Amino acid sequence: MRRAVRPEVGALVAAAVIFVFFLAVAPAFRSADAFVTVLYQSSTIGIVAVGVGMLMIGGEFDLSAGVIVTSAGLVNSMFCWYFGINLWVGAILSLLFCLGVGFLNGYLVMRTGIPSFLITLGTFFVLQGANLGVTKLVTGSVSSTDVSRIDGYDSLGAIFASSFEIGTVVVWGTVVWWILFVAVATWILRRTRGGNWIYAVGGAADSARAVGVPVVRTKIGLFLAVSFLGWFVGMHNLYRFNTLQAGGGVGNEFLYIIAAVVGGTLLTGGFGNALGVAIGAFIFGMTSLGIVYAGWDPNWFRAFLGVMLLLAVLVNLYVRRLATREARA
Repeated sequence: MRRAVRPEVGALVAAAVIFVFFLAVAPAFRSADAFVTVLYQSSTIGIVAVGVGMLMIGGEFDLSAGVIVTSAGLVNSMFCWYFGINLWVGAILSLLFCLGVGFLNGYLVMRTGIPSFLITLGTFFVLQGANLGVTKLVTGSVSSTDVSRIDGYDSLGAIFASSFEIGTVVVWGTVVWWILFVAVATWILRRTRGGNWIYAVGGAADSARAVGVPVVRTKIGLFLAVSFLGWFVGMHNLYRFNTLQAGGGVGNEFLYIIAAVVGGTLLTGGFGNALGVAIGAFIFGMTSLGIVYAGWDPNWFRAFLGVMLLLAVLVNLYVRRLATREARA
Protein backbone atom coordinates (compact mmCIF):
# COMPACT_ATOMS: atom_id res chain seq x y z
CA MET A 1 0.00 0.00 0.00
CA ARG A 2 2.82 2.43 0.80
CA ARG A 3 4.22 2.12 -2.71
CA ALA A 4 0.77 2.76 -4.14
CA VAL A 5 0.59 6.16 -2.45
CA ARG A 6 4.01 7.38 -3.62
CA PRO A 7 3.62 10.59 -5.68
CA GLU A 8 5.27 9.23 -8.83
CA VAL A 9 3.32 5.96 -9.13
CA GLY A 10 0.46 7.38 -11.20
CA ALA A 11 2.88 9.22 -13.50
CA LEU A 12 4.98 6.10 -13.97
CA VAL A 13 1.96 4.08 -15.04
CA ALA A 14 0.86 6.86 -17.41
CA ALA A 15 4.37 7.11 -18.89
CA ALA A 16 4.47 3.36 -19.54
CA VAL A 17 1.05 3.40 -21.23
CA ILE A 18 1.93 6.41 -23.41
CA PHE A 19 5.29 4.91 -24.35
CA VAL A 20 3.74 1.61 -25.44
CA PHE A 21 0.99 3.47 -27.29
CA PHE A 22 3.39 5.50 -29.43
CA LEU A 23 5.57 2.44 -30.04
CA ALA A 24 2.48 0.83 -31.57
CA VAL A 25 1.12 3.73 -33.63
CA ALA A 26 4.33 5.55 -34.69
CA PRO A 27 7.04 3.39 -36.33
CA ALA A 28 9.47 6.35 -36.32
CA PHE A 29 9.14 6.47 -32.52
CA ARG A 30 10.89 3.09 -32.21
CA SER A 31 14.35 4.26 -33.24
CA ALA A 32 17.20 5.15 -30.90
CA ASP A 33 17.39 8.62 -32.47
CA ALA A 34 13.75 9.23 -31.58
CA PHE A 35 14.31 8.15 -27.99
CA VAL A 36 17.26 10.50 -27.38
CA THR A 37 15.32 13.31 -29.05
CA VAL A 38 12.49 12.67 -26.60
CA LEU A 39 15.01 12.78 -23.75
CA TYR A 40 16.38 16.09 -25.00
CA GLN A 41 12.91 17.59 -25.35
CA SER A 42 12.07 16.37 -21.86
CA SER A 43 15.29 17.75 -20.37
CA THR A 44 14.74 21.32 -21.57
CA ILE A 45 11.42 21.34 -19.74
CA GLY A 46 12.43 19.00 -16.94
CA ILE A 47 15.37 21.03 -15.64
CA VAL A 48 13.25 24.04 -14.75
CA ALA A 49 10.33 21.79 -13.76
CA VAL A 50 12.52 20.32 -10.99
CA GLY A 51 12.74 23.74 -9.36
CA VAL A 52 9.09 24.55 -10.00
CA GLY A 53 8.06 21.20 -8.51
CA MET A 54 10.08 21.82 -5.35
CA LEU A 55 8.56 25.29 -5.10
CA MET A 56 5.07 23.80 -5.43
CA ILE A 57 5.86 21.26 -2.72
CA GLY A 58 6.76 24.30 -0.64
CA GLY A 59 3.30 25.71 -1.33
CA GLU A 60 4.10 28.42 -3.90
CA PHE A 61 3.98 29.06 -7.67
CA ASP A 62 6.25 30.93 -10.08
CA LEU A 63 4.54 32.08 -13.26
CA SER A 64 7.66 33.97 -14.35
CA ALA A 65 9.69 30.76 -14.76
CA GLY A 66 9.08 30.58 -18.50
CA VAL A 67 10.11 34.09 -19.50
CA ILE A 68 13.09 34.22 -17.13
CA VAL A 69 14.71 31.53 -19.30
CA THR A 70 14.59 33.93 -22.24
CA SER A 71 15.60 36.88 -20.05
CA ALA A 72 18.72 35.00 -18.93
CA GLY A 73 19.94 34.46 -22.47
CA LEU A 74 19.07 37.98 -23.60
CA VAL A 75 20.92 39.65 -20.72
CA ASN A 76 24.02 37.60 -21.49
CA SER A 77 24.00 38.09 -25.26
CA MET A 78 22.99 41.74 -25.54
CA PHE A 79 25.22 43.01 -22.73
CA CYS A 80 28.30 41.36 -24.22
CA TRP A 81 27.46 42.32 -27.79
CA TYR A 82 26.73 45.96 -26.93
CA PHE A 83 29.83 46.48 -24.76
CA GLY A 84 32.11 44.07 -26.64
CA ILE A 85 33.16 42.05 -23.59
CA ASN A 86 33.74 38.38 -22.83
CA LEU A 87 30.62 36.22 -22.66
CA TRP A 88 31.69 34.87 -19.26
CA VAL A 89 31.13 38.31 -17.77
CA GLY A 90 27.67 38.41 -19.30
CA ALA A 91 26.87 34.90 -18.05
CA ILE A 92 27.76 35.88 -14.48
CA LEU A 93 25.79 39.11 -14.78
CA SER A 94 22.85 37.13 -16.17
CA LEU A 95 23.02 34.72 -13.23
CA LEU A 96 22.99 37.61 -10.75
CA PHE A 97 20.04 39.14 -12.60
CA CYS A 98 18.03 35.90 -12.46
CA LEU A 99 18.83 35.33 -8.80
CA GLY A 100 17.78 38.91 -8.12
CA VAL A 101 14.42 38.27 -9.76
CA GLY A 102 13.98 35.06 -7.77
CA PHE A 103 14.89 36.79 -4.52
CA LEU A 104 12.50 39.66 -5.25
CA ASN A 105 9.66 37.21 -5.99
CA GLY A 106 10.24 35.33 -2.75
CA TYR A 107 10.77 38.44 -0.65
CA LEU A 108 7.58 40.12 -1.88
CA VAL A 109 5.53 36.97 -1.36
CA MET A 110 6.76 36.51 2.19
CA ARG A 111 6.74 40.17 3.28
CA THR A 112 3.45 41.28 1.71
CA GLY A 113 1.37 38.13 2.08
CA ILE A 114 0.16 38.52 -1.51
CA PRO A 115 -0.25 35.08 -3.16
CA SER A 116 2.76 34.01 -5.22
CA PHE A 117 0.41 33.51 -8.17
CA LEU A 118 -0.17 37.28 -8.34
CA ILE A 119 3.37 38.40 -7.50
CA THR A 120 4.97 36.20 -10.16
CA LEU A 121 2.25 37.02 -12.68
CA GLY A 122 3.33 40.63 -12.33
CA THR A 123 6.97 39.61 -12.75
CA PHE A 124 5.96 37.63 -15.84
CA PHE A 125 4.52 40.72 -17.54
CA VAL A 126 7.45 42.91 -16.52
CA LEU A 127 10.00 40.46 -17.93
CA GLN A 128 7.96 39.78 -21.06
CA GLY A 129 7.69 43.49 -21.84
CA ALA A 130 11.32 44.17 -20.97
CA ASN A 131 12.53 41.29 -23.13
CA LEU A 132 10.75 42.70 -26.16
CA GLY A 133 11.28 46.39 -25.47
CA VAL A 134 14.95 46.31 -24.50
CA THR A 135 15.88 43.87 -27.25
CA LYS A 136 14.29 46.06 -29.92
CA LEU A 137 15.91 49.15 -28.41
CA VAL A 138 19.39 47.60 -28.46
CA THR A 139 19.32 45.52 -31.64
CA GLY A 140 16.56 47.17 -33.66
CA SER A 141 14.64 43.88 -33.87
CA VAL A 142 12.96 41.36 -31.56
CA SER A 143 15.83 38.89 -31.74
CA SER A 144 19.30 38.99 -30.19
CA THR A 145 22.47 39.13 -32.26
CA ASP A 146 24.67 36.12 -33.05
CA VAL A 147 27.14 35.58 -30.20
CA SER A 148 29.21 32.82 -31.83
CA ARG A 149 32.15 35.18 -32.56
CA ILE A 150 32.37 36.75 -29.11
CA ASP A 151 35.13 35.63 -26.74
CA GLY A 152 34.05 32.91 -24.32
CA TYR A 153 31.56 31.31 -26.70
CA ASP A 154 33.40 28.01 -27.09
CA SER A 155 34.06 27.42 -23.39
CA LEU A 156 30.52 28.32 -22.37
CA GLY A 157 29.13 26.20 -25.18
CA ALA A 158 31.11 23.24 -23.86
CA ILE A 159 29.35 23.60 -20.51
CA PHE A 160 25.81 24.45 -21.53
CA ALA A 161 25.37 23.12 -25.07
CA SER A 162 27.72 20.16 -25.47
CA SER A 163 26.81 16.77 -26.90
CA PHE A 164 28.38 13.34 -27.14
CA GLU A 165 27.85 10.17 -29.13
CA ILE A 166 26.63 6.80 -27.88
CA GLY A 167 26.90 4.43 -30.77
CA THR A 168 25.17 6.09 -33.69
CA VAL A 169 23.10 8.59 -31.71
CA VAL A 170 23.98 12.04 -30.40
CA VAL A 171 22.98 12.86 -26.83
CA TRP A 172 22.81 16.47 -25.69
CA GLY A 173 24.47 17.33 -22.39
CA THR A 174 21.22 18.77 -21.01
CA VAL A 175 20.01 15.20 -20.56
CA VAL A 176 22.92 14.50 -18.20
CA TRP A 177 22.41 17.80 -16.39
CA TRP A 178 18.71 17.00 -16.03
CA ILE A 179 19.46 13.65 -14.41
CA LEU A 180 21.99 15.34 -12.11
CA PHE A 181 19.55 18.06 -11.02
CA VAL A 182 16.84 15.46 -10.35
CA ALA A 183 19.30 13.43 -8.26
CA VAL A 184 20.34 16.49 -6.24
CA ALA A 185 16.71 17.54 -5.68
CA THR A 186 15.81 13.99 -4.61
CA TRP A 187 18.69 13.96 -2.14
CA ILE A 188 17.68 17.33 -0.72
CA LEU A 189 14.04 16.35 -0.30
CA ARG A 190 14.68 12.91 1.17
CA ARG A 191 17.95 13.19 3.07
CA THR A 192 18.39 16.73 4.35
CA ARG A 193 16.87 19.00 6.98
CA GLY A 194 16.12 21.48 4.23
CA GLY A 195 13.97 18.87 2.50
CA ASN A 196 11.94 18.39 5.68
CA TRP A 197 11.52 22.15 5.87
CA ILE A 198 10.22 22.27 2.28
CA TYR A 199 7.52 19.68 3.00
CA ALA A 200 6.69 21.38 6.29
CA VAL A 201 6.22 24.90 4.88
CA GLY A 202 4.15 23.50 2.01
CA GLY A 203 1.90 21.43 4.22
CA ALA A 204 1.34 23.90 7.06
CA ALA A 205 3.50 27.00 7.13
CA ASP A 206 2.13 28.33 10.43
CA SER A 207 2.71 25.03 12.21
CA ALA A 208 6.19 24.79 10.71
CA ARG A 209 7.02 28.29 11.92
CA ALA A 210 5.79 27.40 15.40
CA VAL A 211 8.31 24.54 15.68
CA GLY A 212 11.24 26.64 14.49
CA VAL A 213 11.29 26.05 10.72
CA PRO A 214 12.74 29.11 8.90
CA VAL A 215 9.74 29.59 6.62
CA VAL A 216 10.88 32.84 4.98
CA ARG A 217 14.39 31.58 4.25
CA THR A 218 13.11 28.26 2.93
CA LYS A 219 10.60 29.76 0.52
CA ILE A 220 12.94 32.45 -0.76
CA GLY A 221 15.52 29.71 -1.34
CA LEU A 222 13.00 27.80 -3.46
CA PHE A 223 12.33 30.87 -5.62
CA LEU A 224 16.09 31.27 -6.04
CA ALA A 225 16.35 27.63 -7.15
CA VAL A 226 13.73 28.17 -9.86
CA SER A 227 15.57 31.24 -11.11
CA PHE A 228 18.92 29.43 -11.14
CA LEU A 229 17.54 26.53 -13.18
CA GLY A 230 15.81 28.99 -15.51
CA TRP A 231 19.17 30.70 -16.00
CA PHE A 232 20.79 27.36 -16.78
CA VAL A 233 18.29 26.51 -19.53
CA GLY A 234 18.58 30.07 -20.85
CA MET A 235 22.32 29.57 -21.20
CA HIS A 236 21.73 26.32 -23.05
CA ASN A 237 19.31 27.95 -25.48
CA LEU A 238 21.70 30.81 -26.16
CA TYR A 239 24.80 28.68 -26.73
CA ARG A 240 23.05 26.06 -28.78
CA PHE A 241 21.17 28.40 -31.13
CA ASN A 242 23.47 31.51 -30.89
CA THR A 243 20.47 33.87 -31.07
CA LEU A 244 17.19 34.15 -29.18
CA GLN A 245 13.72 35.47 -29.94
CA ALA A 246 12.73 38.04 -27.33
CA GLY A 247 9.16 36.71 -27.16
CA GLY A 248 10.25 33.16 -26.36
CA GLY A 249 9.42 31.25 -23.19
CA VAL A 250 5.86 32.54 -22.85
CA GLY A 251 3.60 29.64 -21.88
CA ASN A 252 6.39 27.35 -20.71
CA GLU A 253 5.56 28.18 -17.10
CA PHE A 254 2.40 26.12 -17.51
CA LEU A 255 4.39 23.20 -18.93
CA TYR A 256 6.57 23.20 -15.81
CA ILE A 257 3.51 23.21 -13.57
CA ILE A 258 1.83 20.48 -15.61
CA ALA A 259 4.96 18.32 -15.42
CA ALA A 260 4.95 18.71 -11.65
CA VAL A 261 1.24 17.99 -11.26
CA VAL A 262 1.32 15.00 -13.62
CA GLY A 263 4.28 13.77 -11.59
CA GLY A 264 2.21 13.69 -8.41
CA THR A 265 2.84 17.14 -6.89
CA LEU A 266 -0.21 18.57 -5.19
CA LEU A 267 -1.31 22.10 -6.05
CA THR A 268 -1.93 22.64 -2.34
CA GLY A 269 1.71 21.89 -1.44
CA GLY A 270 3.36 19.49 0.98
CA PHE A 271 3.31 16.42 -1.28
CA GLY A 272 5.41 15.31 -4.27
CA ASN A 273 8.99 14.49 -5.20
CA ALA A 274 11.59 15.24 -7.86
CA LEU A 275 11.37 11.82 -9.52
CA GLY A 276 7.68 12.29 -10.17
CA VAL A 277 8.34 15.72 -11.73
CA ALA A 278 10.98 14.13 -13.99
CA ILE A 279 8.50 11.49 -15.13
CA GLY A 280 5.96 14.24 -15.81
CA ALA A 281 8.51 16.05 -18.00
CA PHE A 282 9.28 12.79 -19.80
CA ILE A 283 5.56 12.37 -20.54
CA PHE A 284 5.62 15.87 -22.03
CA GLY A 285 8.59 14.96 -24.23
CA MET A 286 7.05 11.70 -25.39
CA THR A 287 3.73 13.27 -26.24
CA SER A 288 5.00 16.40 -28.00
CA LEU A 289 7.23 14.35 -30.31
CA GLY A 290 5.11 11.19 -30.44
CA ILE A 291 2.26 13.12 -32.04
CA VAL A 292 4.67 14.39 -34.71
CA TYR A 293 6.15 10.93 -35.31
CA ALA A 294 2.65 9.52 -35.67
CA GLY A 295 1.90 12.08 -38.38
CA TRP A 296 -0.96 13.73 -36.48
CA ASP A 297 -1.88 17.39 -36.31
CA PRO A 298 0.41 18.84 -33.56
CA ASN A 299 -2.41 21.15 -32.48
CA TRP A 300 -3.83 18.17 -30.60
CA PHE A 301 -0.89 18.35 -28.22
CA ARG A 302 -2.43 21.16 -26.16
CA ALA A 303 -5.69 19.22 -25.88
CA PHE A 304 -3.73 16.24 -24.62
CA LEU A 305 -2.00 18.40 -22.01
CA GLY A 306 -5.36 19.57 -20.72
CA VAL A 307 -6.67 16.02 -20.44
CA MET A 308 -3.48 14.87 -18.71
CA LEU A 309 -3.70 17.74 -16.23
CA LEU A 310 -7.31 16.94 -15.31
CA LEU A 311 -6.55 13.23 -14.95
CA ALA A 312 -3.45 13.97 -12.89
CA VAL A 313 -5.39 16.17 -10.49
CA LEU A 314 -7.97 13.42 -10.00
CA VAL A 315 -5.31 10.75 -9.51
CA ASN A 316 -3.36 12.94 -7.10
CA LEU A 317 -6.51 13.57 -5.08
CA TYR A 318 -7.12 9.83 -4.83
CA VAL A 319 -3.50 9.12 -3.90
CA ARG A 320 -3.57 11.87 -1.27
CA ARG A 321 -6.66 10.35 0.30
CA LEU A 322 -4.99 6.95 0.41
CA ALA A 323 -1.93 8.50 2.07
CA THR A 324 -4.12 10.26 4.65
CA ARG A 325 -5.96 7.05 5.47
CA GLU A 326 -2.69 5.17 5.86
CA ALA A 327 -1.27 7.86 8.13
CA ARG A 328 -4.34 7.74 10.34
CA ALA A 329 -4.20 3.93 10.47
